[in-house]
Amino acid sequence: MRSAVGTTEAGNPPGSPVGVLIVDDHTGFRSAARGVVEATAGFALLGEASCGEEALELAAAVDPNLIILDVRMPGIGGVETARRLHALRPAAAIVLVSTEDYGKGPFRIASCGAAAFLRKEAFGPAALRALWDEHG
Repeated sequence: MRSAVGTTEAGNPPGSPVGVLIVDDHTGFRSAARGVVEATAGFALLGEASCGEEALELAAAVDPNLIILDVRMPGIGGVETARRLHALRPAAAIVLVSTEDYGKGPFRIASCGAAAFLRKEAFGPAALRALWDEHG
């Protein structure tokens, strides 16, 4: 499932929305995350991908400012996808998300280029804004 919704100018000029790419193999989380992005002022959904391979293609096409990336996915997992996305789009803030606690997973945030980790249950408009304010 690869979809591009729109584009923002590279570098996120003042006044333009923060372009978000959502990457998760579960349609339920993608739907919930889409709702969060659409409900949060100053953010715009650029696209959704269901696997790491799609995420790499889509990120090259839409140049997101913020990437919400599931840790556990089939194919290229989230940590390796984060490494590749970071090499492709070093200015993008990558946030790893999971239902697992950080201490229980193979996350290694700094080593893969991700800016932060967030449990999926905590993802909402306030968390989205705080993540961008801190890492954007």
